[in-house]
Amino acid sequence: MNEAQTLLSMPGVGFFGMLVIGIIAGYIAEKVTASDHGLLTNLLVGIAGSFVGGTLANLMNVAFYGWLGNLIVASVGAILVLWIWKSIRGPAAPAS
Repeated sequence: MNEAQTLLSMPGVGFFGMLVIGIIAGYIAEKVTASDHGLLTNLLVGIAGSFVGGTLANLMNVAFYGWLGNLIVASVGAILVLWIWKSIRGPAAPAS
């Protein structure tokens, strides 16, 4: 099994690259979905999004390589993760 096939890796980027991509993808998803999260939540959403986006891209036979390709796929996946989360959770209560 090579690096591209392991669970917590992204083809073409290293471990720290994966963390940076996760944070940026989570941040992008946070802004697109009008959410308000911290750095750790953005990282977790971005990593979950990279898994979701990568799985969907593979199912649709969409090839993605390198830093930018992984960022795009992770961002799309993170947006989907937040959208699904908001759909399940319902509207947030207004702050008083």
